Amino acid sequence: MIYQNTTFENPENQFAKAFKELKLGKLLRKAGIRKAQGASAYEVFQFLLLLVFQGKNLFRFLSSKHKEEAFSKNTYYRFLNESKYNWRKFLSFLVLSITSAFDTLTRPERVKVFILDDSVVQRNRSKKVELLAKIYDHVTHRFQKGFTLLTLGWSDGYSFAPVDFNMLSSANEDNRIQDVSAKIDKRTNGYKRRKEAIIKKTEAAVLMVKNALAAGIQADYVLMDTWFTTEPMLRSILDTGLDVIGMVKQLKQKYIYEGKEYTLPQLRKFIRHDTPGNIQGSIVVSTKKEGIKVKIVFVRNRNKKSEWLYVLSTDTSLSNSEIIRIYGNRWNIEVFFKASKSLMKLGNEFHGRSYDMMVSHTTIVFTRYIILEWIRRNKHDEKTFGELFYLFCDDIQDMDLTTALQSLMALLVEHLNTVAADITEVVKSKLQLWMASQASFIQTMFTNLSWES
Repeated sequence: MIYQNTTFENPENQFAKAFKELKLGKLLRKAGIRKAQGASAYEVFQFLLLLVFQGKNLFRFLSSKHKEEAFSKNTYYRFLNESKYNWRKFLSFLVLSITSAFDTLTRPERVKVFILDDSVVQRNRSKKVELLAKIYDHVTHRFQKGFTLLTLGWSDGYSFAPVDFNMLSSANEDNRIQDVSAKIDKRTNGYKRRKEAIIKKTEAAVLMVKNALAAGIQADYVLMDTWFTTEPMLRSILDTGLDVIGMVKQLKQKYIYEGKEYTLPQLRKFIRHDTPGNIQGSIVVSTKKEGIKVKIVFVRNRNKKSEWLYVLSTDTSLSNSEIIRIYGNRWNIEVFFKASKSLMKLGNEFHGRSYDMMVSHTTIVFTRYIILEWIRRNKHDEKTFGELFYLFCDDIQDMDLTTALQSLMALLVEHLNTVAADITEVVKSKLQLWMASQASFIQTMFTNLSWES
Protein backbone atom coordinates (compact mmCIF):
# COMPACT_ATOMS: atom_id res chain seq x y z
CA MET A 1 0.00 0.00 0.00
CA ILE A 2 1.27 3.47 -0.96
CA TYR A 3 1.05 5.97 1.88
CA GLN A 4 2.84 9.04 0.52
CA ASN A 5 0.06 10.33 -1.70
CA THR A 6 -2.98 8.06 -1.63
CA THR A 7 -4.28 4.81 -0.24
CA PHE A 8 -5.88 1.74 -1.71
CA GLU A 9 -9.29 2.86 -0.44
CA ASN A 10 -9.10 5.82 -2.83
CA PRO A 11 -10.89 4.81 -6.08
CA GLU A 12 -8.54 7.07 -8.03
CA ASN A 13 -5.55 5.00 -7.04
CA GLN A 14 -4.00 3.82 -10.29
CA PHE A 15 -2.41 0.73 -8.78
CA ALA A 16 -5.61 -0.46 -7.19
CA LYS A 17 -7.44 0.04 -10.48
CA ALA A 18 -4.77 -1.89 -12.40
CA PHE A 19 -4.83 -4.77 -9.90
CA LYS A 20 -8.59 -5.01 -10.28
CA GLU A 21 -8.61 -4.78 -14.08
CA LEU A 22 -5.84 -7.36 -14.48
CA LYS A 23 -7.34 -9.64 -11.79
CA LEU A 24 -4.00 -10.33 -10.13
CA GLY A 25 -5.57 -12.36 -7.33
CA LYS A 26 -7.22 -14.72 -9.82
CA LEU A 27 -3.99 -15.10 -11.81
CA LEU A 28 -2.07 -15.98 -8.65
CA ARG A 29 -4.60 -18.70 -7.79
CA LYS A 30 -4.46 -20.12 -11.32
CA ALA A 31 -0.68 -20.40 -10.96
CA GLY A 32 -0.99 -22.30 -7.68
CA ILE A 33 0.03 -19.32 -5.52
CA ARG A 34 -2.74 -19.52 -2.94
CA LYS A 35 -1.63 -19.39 0.68
CA ALA A 36 1.33 -17.97 2.57
CA GLN A 37 1.05 -19.77 5.94
CA GLY A 38 -1.60 -17.82 7.80
CA ALA A 39 -1.75 -14.90 5.37
CA SER A 40 -3.38 -14.26 2.02
CA ALA A 41 -0.92 -14.85 -0.82
CA TYR A 42 -2.47 -11.96 -2.71
CA GLU A 43 -1.96 -9.54 0.20
CA VAL A 44 1.65 -10.63 0.66
CA PHE A 45 2.33 -10.35 -3.08
CA GLN A 46 0.65 -6.94 -3.22
CA PHE A 47 2.79 -5.65 -0.35
CA LEU A 48 6.04 -6.87 -1.92
CA LEU A 49 4.99 -5.52 -5.31
CA LEU A 50 4.49 -1.98 -3.98
CA LEU A 51 7.34 -1.99 -1.48
CA VAL A 52 9.77 -0.33 -3.89
CA PHE A 53 7.48 2.71 -4.20
CA GLN A 54 7.84 3.38 -0.47
CA GLY A 55 11.50 4.29 -0.82
CA LYS A 56 12.31 1.74 1.89
CA ASN A 57 13.49 -1.84 2.03
CA LEU A 58 11.60 -4.49 3.98
CA PHE A 59 13.61 -3.92 7.16
CA ARG A 60 13.03 -0.14 7.13
CA PHE A 61 9.33 -0.52 6.41
CA LEU A 62 8.81 -2.97 9.27
CA SER A 63 10.59 -0.47 11.53
CA SER A 64 8.38 2.43 10.45
CA LYS A 65 5.05 3.65 11.87
CA HIS A 66 3.17 1.51 9.33
CA LYS A 67 4.54 -1.79 10.63
CA GLU A 68 1.19 -2.69 12.27
CA GLU A 69 -0.40 -2.92 8.81
CA ALA A 70 2.16 -5.46 7.57
CA PHE A 71 2.80 -9.11 8.33
CA SER A 72 5.90 -10.39 10.06
CA LYS A 73 9.24 -10.57 8.30
CA ASN A 74 9.16 -14.37 8.35
CA THR A 75 5.86 -14.38 6.44
CA TYR A 76 7.39 -12.49 3.55
CA TYR A 77 10.55 -14.57 3.47
CA ARG A 78 8.61 -17.84 3.55
CA PHE A 79 6.56 -16.54 0.64
CA LEU A 80 9.66 -15.64 -1.38
CA ASN A 81 11.39 -18.95 -0.61
CA GLU A 82 8.43 -21.20 -1.51
CA SER A 83 9.52 -23.71 -4.18
CA LYS A 84 6.03 -24.96 -5.10
CA TYR A 85 4.79 -21.71 -6.64
CA ASN A 86 4.68 -21.62 -10.45
CA TRP A 87 5.91 -18.09 -11.09
CA ARG A 88 6.44 -18.72 -14.81
CA LYS A 89 2.78 -19.61 -15.27
CA PHE A 90 1.69 -16.50 -13.37
CA LEU A 91 3.88 -14.25 -15.54
CA SER A 92 2.57 -15.92 -18.71
CA PHE A 93 -1.04 -15.38 -17.63
CA LEU A 94 -0.36 -11.74 -16.83
CA VAL A 95 1.46 -10.99 -20.10
CA LEU A 96 -1.22 -12.78 -22.14
CA SER A 97 -3.84 -10.62 -20.45
CA ILE A 98 -2.15 -7.29 -21.23
CA THR A 99 -0.98 -8.19 -24.75
CA SER A 100 -4.51 -9.27 -25.65
CA ALA A 101 -5.77 -5.92 -24.36
CA PHE A 102 -3.08 -4.00 -26.26
CA ASP A 103 -3.99 -5.85 -29.47
CA THR A 104 -7.47 -4.32 -29.34
CA LEU A 105 -5.92 -0.85 -29.37
CA THR A 106 -3.88 -1.35 -32.55
CA ARG A 107 -4.45 -2.39 -36.13
CA PRO A 108 -4.40 -6.16 -36.82
CA GLU A 109 -1.51 -5.74 -39.25
CA ARG A 110 0.74 -4.06 -36.66
CA VAL A 111 3.98 -5.98 -36.22
CA LYS A 112 4.55 -7.60 -32.81
CA VAL A 113 7.91 -9.05 -31.79
CA PHE A 114 9.69 -11.14 -29.21
CA ILE A 115 13.04 -9.75 -28.05
CA LEU A 116 15.84 -11.94 -26.66
CA ASP A 117 18.64 -10.49 -24.57
CA ASP A 118 20.54 -11.09 -21.35
CA SER A 119 22.02 -9.05 -18.53
CA VAL A 120 24.33 -9.90 -15.66
CA VAL A 121 22.97 -9.84 -12.10
CA GLN A 122 26.01 -9.46 -9.86
CA ARG A 123 26.44 -11.08 -6.45
CA ASN A 124 30.14 -10.39 -5.98
CA ARG A 125 29.91 -10.27 -2.18
CA SER A 126 28.09 -13.60 -1.92
CA LYS A 127 29.62 -17.01 -1.30
CA LYS A 128 26.86 -19.47 -0.46
CA VAL A 129 24.03 -18.43 -2.79
CA GLU A 130 22.52 -21.46 -4.49
CA LEU A 131 23.82 -21.96 -8.08
CA LEU A 132 26.14 -18.95 -7.78
CA ALA A 133 28.61 -19.00 -10.67
CA LYS A 134 31.42 -17.12 -12.36
CA ILE A 135 29.78 -15.30 -15.28
CA TYR A 136 31.54 -13.46 -18.08
CA ASP A 137 30.28 -9.89 -18.34
CA HIS A 138 30.45 -8.62 -21.93
CA VAL A 139 30.18 -5.02 -20.72
CA THR A 140 33.16 -5.02 -18.35
CA HIS A 141 34.93 -7.86 -20.24
CA ARG A 142 35.73 -9.77 -17.09
CA PHE A 143 34.22 -12.50 -14.93
CA GLN A 144 31.73 -11.61 -12.20
CA LYS A 145 30.10 -13.65 -9.47
CA GLY A 146 26.38 -13.82 -10.10
CA PHE A 147 23.83 -14.95 -12.66
CA THR A 148 22.94 -14.31 -16.29
CA LEU A 149 19.38 -13.00 -16.48
CA LEU A 150 18.19 -14.28 -19.87
CA THR A 151 14.97 -12.45 -20.74
CA LEU A 152 12.31 -12.78 -23.42
CA GLY A 153 10.32 -9.62 -24.01
CA TRP A 154 7.28 -8.69 -26.12
CA SER A 155 6.70 -5.41 -27.91
CA ASP A 156 4.23 -3.89 -30.36
CA GLY A 157 6.47 -0.89 -30.98
CA TYR A 158 4.73 1.20 -28.33
CA SER A 159 4.67 -0.98 -25.22
CA PHE A 160 7.10 -3.53 -23.81
CA ALA A 161 6.37 -6.44 -21.49
CA PRO A 162 8.81 -9.04 -20.10
CA VAL A 163 7.35 -12.45 -21.01
CA ASP A 164 9.73 -14.93 -19.39
CA PHE A 165 13.19 -15.20 -17.87
CA ASN A 166 15.78 -17.71 -16.82
CA MET A 167 18.21 -16.87 -14.03
CA LEU A 168 21.07 -18.82 -15.58
CA SER A 169 23.95 -20.18 -13.58
CA SER A 170 26.62 -21.85 -15.74
CA ALA A 171 26.40 -24.92 -17.94
CA ASN A 172 30.07 -25.53 -17.09
CA GLU A 173 30.22 -27.23 -13.71
CA ASP A 174 33.72 -25.86 -13.10
CA ASN A 175 32.37 -22.30 -13.17
CA ARG A 176 29.64 -22.99 -10.61
CA ILE A 177 30.59 -21.89 -7.11
CA GLN A 178 27.52 -23.53 -5.53
CA ASP A 179 25.34 -26.35 -6.80
CA VAL A 180 21.67 -27.21 -6.37
CA SER A 181 20.62 -27.63 -2.75
CA ALA A 182 20.13 -31.26 -1.71
CA LYS A 183 17.06 -30.29 0.34
CA ILE A 184 14.91 -29.27 -2.62
CA ASP A 185 11.97 -31.54 -3.50
CA LYS A 186 12.48 -32.76 -7.06
CA ARG A 187 8.74 -32.72 -7.73
CA THR A 188 8.42 -28.95 -7.28
CA ASN A 189 8.47 -26.12 -9.80
CA GLY A 190 11.51 -24.77 -8.00
CA TYR A 191 13.54 -27.86 -8.90
CA LYS A 192 12.51 -27.56 -12.56
CA ARG A 193 13.72 -23.97 -12.61
CA ARG A 194 17.03 -25.06 -11.11
CA LYS A 195 17.53 -27.69 -13.84
CA GLU A 196 16.84 -25.07 -16.50
CA ALA A 197 19.40 -22.75 -14.89
CA ILE A 198 22.30 -25.03 -15.84
CA ILE A 199 21.51 -25.56 -19.53
CA LYS A 200 23.14 -23.65 -22.38
CA LYS A 201 21.96 -20.12 -23.02
CA THR A 202 20.78 -20.84 -26.58
CA GLU A 203 18.77 -23.86 -25.42
CA ALA A 204 17.17 -21.79 -22.67
CA ALA A 205 16.31 -19.02 -25.17
CA VAL A 206 14.56 -21.38 -27.59
CA LEU A 207 12.70 -23.01 -24.70
CA MET A 208 11.36 -19.62 -23.58
CA VAL A 209 10.11 -18.81 -27.08
CA LYS A 210 8.30 -22.16 -27.26
CA ASN A 211 6.76 -21.63 -23.80
CA ALA A 212 5.52 -18.17 -24.77
CA LEU A 213 3.89 -19.45 -27.95
CA ALA A 214 2.33 -22.36 -26.05
CA ALA A 215 0.86 -19.86 -23.57
CA GLY A 216 -0.91 -18.08 -26.44
CA ILE A 217 1.28 -14.96 -26.63
CA GLN A 218 1.54 -13.93 -30.28
CA ALA A 219 4.45 -12.40 -32.20
CA ASP A 220 5.67 -12.17 -35.79
CA TYR A 221 9.44 -11.97 -35.35
CA VAL A 222 12.18 -12.68 -32.83
CA LEU A 223 14.74 -9.88 -32.47
CA MET A 224 18.27 -10.78 -31.35
CA ASP A 225 21.65 -9.13 -30.99
CA THR A 226 24.92 -10.38 -32.45
CA TRP A 227 25.54 -13.01 -29.74
CA PHE A 228 22.34 -14.92 -30.53
CA THR A 229 22.24 -14.44 -34.31
CA THR A 230 24.00 -17.63 -35.38
CA GLU A 231 23.04 -20.26 -37.94
CA PRO A 232 21.98 -22.97 -35.43
CA MET A 233 19.92 -20.39 -33.52
CA LEU A 234 18.22 -19.25 -36.73
CA ARG A 235 17.21 -22.83 -37.49
CA SER A 236 15.86 -23.38 -33.96
CA ILE A 237 13.73 -20.23 -34.05
CA LEU A 238 12.45 -20.93 -37.57
CA ASP A 239 11.30 -24.36 -36.37
CA THR A 240 8.96 -22.59 -33.94
CA GLY A 241 7.21 -20.86 -36.86
CA LEU A 242 8.66 -17.39 -36.29
CA ASP A 243 11.04 -15.36 -38.43
CA VAL A 244 14.24 -13.79 -37.10
CA ILE A 245 15.67 -10.29 -37.44
CA GLY A 246 19.08 -9.90 -35.85
CA MET A 247 22.38 -8.14 -36.15
CA VAL A 248 25.40 -10.23 -37.20
CA LYS A 249 29.07 -9.74 -36.47
CA GLN A 250 31.76 -9.40 -39.08
CA LEU A 251 33.50 -12.70 -38.27
CA LYS A 252 34.81 -15.54 -40.41
CA GLN A 253 31.37 -16.91 -41.30
CA LYS A 254 30.57 -17.16 -44.98
CA TYR A 255 27.36 -16.97 -47.00
CA ILE A 256 26.45 -18.47 -50.34
CA TYR A 257 25.72 -16.01 -53.14
CA GLU A 258 25.32 -17.18 -56.75
CA GLY A 259 26.95 -20.51 -55.87
CA LYS A 260 30.07 -19.03 -54.24
CA GLU A 261 31.10 -18.37 -50.65
CA TYR A 262 31.63 -14.81 -49.45
CA THR A 263 32.29 -13.08 -46.13
CA LEU A 264 30.30 -10.01 -45.16
CA PRO A 265 32.98 -7.52 -46.31
CA GLN A 266 33.17 -9.37 -49.63
CA LEU A 267 29.39 -9.20 -50.07
CA ARG A 268 29.57 -5.43 -49.72
CA LYS A 269 31.20 -5.29 -53.15
CA PHE A 270 27.89 -6.33 -54.74
CA ILE A 271 26.07 -3.38 -53.15
CA ARG A 272 25.82 0.06 -54.76
CA HIS A 273 26.96 2.68 -52.26
CA ASP A 274 25.36 5.71 -53.86
CA THR A 275 22.09 5.32 -51.94
CA PRO A 276 21.35 8.40 -49.78
CA GLY A 277 21.12 7.80 -46.04
CA ASN A 278 22.77 5.20 -43.84
CA ILE A 279 21.03 2.17 -45.42
CA GLN A 280 23.30 1.36 -48.34
CA GLY A 281 21.50 -1.68 -49.74
CA SER A 282 20.78 -5.36 -49.22
CA ILE A 283 21.45 -8.77 -50.69
CA VAL A 284 19.69 -12.15 -50.45
CA VAL A 285 22.06 -15.03 -49.64
CA SER A 286 22.00 -18.49 -48.05
CA THR A 287 23.77 -19.66 -44.91
CA LYS A 288 26.64 -22.06 -45.45
CA LYS A 289 25.59 -25.18 -43.50
CA GLU A 290 21.79 -25.08 -43.22
CA GLY A 291 21.16 -23.27 -46.50
CA ILE A 292 18.75 -20.83 -44.81
CA LYS A 293 17.71 -18.06 -47.18
CA VAL A 294 18.30 -14.68 -45.52
CA LYS A 295 18.35 -11.03 -46.47
CA ILE A 296 21.27 -8.96 -45.17
CA VAL A 297 20.89 -5.19 -45.00
CA PHE A 298 24.10 -3.14 -45.04
CA VAL A 299 23.98 -0.05 -42.84
CA ARG A 300 26.75 2.47 -42.36
CA ASN A 301 27.48 3.17 -38.69
CA ARG A 302 26.50 6.81 -38.27
CA ASN A 303 28.73 7.10 -35.20
CA LYS A 304 31.76 5.82 -37.10
CA LYS A 305 31.47 6.10 -40.87
CA SER A 306 34.32 3.65 -41.49
CA GLU A 307 32.34 0.82 -39.86
CA TRP A 308 29.39 -1.16 -41.16
CA LEU A 309 26.42 -2.80 -39.45
CA TYR A 310 24.81 -5.93 -40.84
CA VAL A 311 21.15 -6.69 -40.05
CA LEU A 312 19.88 -10.12 -41.08
CA SER A 313 16.27 -11.13 -41.73
CA THR A 314 14.90 -14.56 -42.51
CA ASP A 315 11.83 -12.85 -44.01
CA THR A 316 13.25 -11.81 -47.38
CA SER A 317 10.00 -10.14 -48.47
CA LEU A 318 10.53 -7.20 -46.11
CA SER A 319 11.97 -3.96 -47.48
CA ASN A 320 15.29 -2.67 -46.20
CA SER A 321 13.72 0.19 -44.27
CA GLU A 322 11.10 -2.10 -42.73
CA ILE A 323 13.76 -4.51 -41.48
CA ILE A 324 15.66 -1.67 -39.82
CA ARG A 325 12.44 -0.19 -38.39
CA ILE A 326 11.38 -3.49 -36.83
CA TYR A 327 14.85 -4.18 -35.47
CA GLY A 328 14.78 -0.79 -33.77
CA ASN A 329 12.24 -2.24 -31.32
CA ARG A 330 15.06 -4.27 -29.75
CA TRP A 331 16.13 -1.15 -27.85
CA ASN A 332 13.04 -1.53 -25.63
CA ILE A 333 14.63 -4.39 -23.73
CA GLU A 334 17.71 -2.29 -22.96
CA VAL A 335 15.44 0.37 -21.46
CA PHE A 336 13.71 -2.35 -19.47
CA PHE A 337 16.99 -3.64 -18.00
CA LYS A 338 18.07 -0.12 -17.08
CA ALA A 339 14.74 0.71 -15.40
CA SER A 340 14.55 -2.62 -13.57
CA LYS A 341 18.03 -2.33 -12.08
CA SER A 342 18.11 1.40 -11.39
CA LEU A 343 14.53 2.02 -10.24
CA MET A 344 12.95 -1.32 -9.28
CA LYS A 345 15.87 -2.84 -7.37
CA LEU A 346 16.36 -5.89 -9.55
CA GLY A 347 19.03 -8.06 -7.97
CA ASN A 348 19.56 -5.98 -4.82
CA GLU A 349 16.25 -5.67 -2.97
CA PHE A 350 16.59 -9.07 -1.23
CA HIS A 351 19.80 -10.98 -0.61
CA GLY A 352 18.61 -14.47 0.20
CA ARG A 353 20.64 -17.58 -0.46
CA SER A 354 17.96 -19.74 -2.08
CA TYR A 355 17.36 -19.87 -5.82
CA ASP A 356 13.59 -19.68 -5.21
CA MET A 357 13.94 -16.21 -3.70
CA MET A 358 15.75 -14.93 -6.78
CA VAL A 359 13.04 -16.35 -9.08
CA SER A 360 10.15 -14.94 -7.03
CA HIS A 361 11.78 -11.55 -6.58
CA THR A 362 12.61 -11.27 -10.28
CA THR A 363 8.98 -12.10 -11.12
CA ILE A 364 7.83 -9.36 -8.75
CA VAL A 365 10.14 -6.84 -10.42
CA PHE A 366 8.86 -7.89 -13.86
CA THR A 367 5.28 -7.50 -12.62
CA ARG A 368 6.06 -3.96 -11.40
CA TYR A 369 7.21 -3.02 -14.88
CA ILE A 370 4.15 -4.60 -16.49
CA ILE A 371 1.78 -2.76 -14.14
CA LEU A 372 3.46 0.57 -14.86
CA GLU A 373 3.32 -0.15 -18.60
CA TRP A 374 -0.38 -0.99 -18.29
CA ILE A 375 -1.08 2.29 -16.46
CA ARG A 376 0.96 4.29 -18.97
CA ARG A 377 -0.80 2.72 -21.94
CA ASN A 378 -4.29 3.27 -20.52
CA LYS A 379 -3.51 6.84 -19.51
CA HIS A 380 -1.77 8.11 -22.64
CA ASP A 381 -2.94 5.90 -25.49
CA GLU A 382 -5.08 7.80 -27.98
CA LYS A 383 -8.66 6.56 -28.08
CA THR A 384 -11.23 6.99 -30.83
CA PHE A 385 -14.43 8.96 -30.33
CA GLY A 386 -16.21 6.86 -32.93
CA GLU A 387 -18.19 4.75 -30.48
CA LEU A 388 -19.21 7.82 -28.50
CA PHE A 389 -20.29 9.49 -31.75
CA TYR A 390 -22.56 6.60 -32.73
CA LEU A 391 -24.09 6.45 -29.26
CA PHE A 392 -25.11 10.09 -29.58
CA CYS A 393 -26.44 9.37 -33.07
CA ASP A 394 -28.73 6.73 -31.55
CA ASP A 395 -30.03 9.29 -29.07
CA ILE A 396 -30.80 11.73 -31.86
CA GLN A 397 -32.71 9.06 -33.80
CA ASP A 398 -34.82 8.31 -30.71
CA MET A 399 -35.94 11.97 -30.65
CA ASP A 400 -37.30 11.98 -34.25
CA LEU A 401 -40.78 10.68 -33.38
CA THR A 402 -41.30 12.77 -30.26
CA THR A 403 -39.51 16.08 -30.05
CA ALA A 404 -39.05 16.57 -33.79
CA LEU A 405 -42.75 15.91 -34.62
CA GLN A 406 -43.98 18.13 -31.79
CA SER A 407 -41.66 20.92 -32.88
CA LEU A 408 -42.87 20.62 -36.48
CA MET A 409 -46.54 20.79 -35.45
CA ALA A 410 -45.95 23.77 -33.15
CA LEU A 411 -44.23 25.58 -36.01
CA LEU A 412 -47.16 24.86 -38.31
CA VAL A 413 -49.70 26.18 -35.81
CA GLU A 414 -47.64 29.33 -35.33
CA HIS A 415 -47.69 30.05 -39.07
CA LEU A 416 -51.41 29.28 -39.38
CA ASN A 417 -52.17 32.11 -36.98
CA THR A 418 -50.58 34.58 -39.43
CA VAL A 419 -52.69 33.73 -42.51
CA ALA A 420 -56.29 34.56 -43.45
CA ALA A 421 -59.02 33.33 -41.10
CA ASP A 422 -61.00 31.34 -43.71
CA ILE A 423 -57.90 29.43 -44.81
CA THR A 424 -56.89 28.83 -41.19
CA GLU A 425 -60.22 27.25 -40.31
CA VAL A 426 -59.98 24.82 -43.24
CA VAL A 427 -56.44 23.73 -42.36
CA LYS A 428 -57.31 23.36 -38.67
CA SER A 429 -60.26 21.16 -39.55
CA LYS A 430 -58.14 18.91 -41.75
CA LEU A 431 -55.41 18.62 -39.08
CA GLN A 432 -57.96 17.71 -36.39
CA LEU A 433 -59.41 14.98 -38.62
CA TRP A 434 -55.85 13.67 -39.30
CA MET A 435 -54.93 13.58 -35.58
CA ALA A 436 -58.19 11.82 -34.72
CA SER A 437 -57.29 9.02 -37.13
CA GLN A 438 -53.84 8.43 -35.57
CA ALA A 439 -52.87 6.03 -32.82
CA SER A 440 -53.44 7.08 -29.23
CA PHE A 441 -49.70 7.63 -28.46
CA ILE A 442 -49.49 10.13 -31.34
CA GLN A 443 -52.67 11.93 -30.20
CA THR A 444 -51.07 12.23 -26.73
CA MET A 445 -48.21 14.25 -28.21
CA PHE A 446 -50.62 17.05 -29.23
CA THR A 447 -52.82 17.27 -26.15
CA ASN A 448 -51.20 20.57 -25.16
CA LEU A 449 -51.38 22.06 -28.65
CA SER A 450 -52.93 25.53 -28.52
CA TRP A 451 -54.87 26.91 -31.50
CA GLU A 452 -55.49 30.32 -30.03
CA SER A 453 -53.64 33.26 -31.55
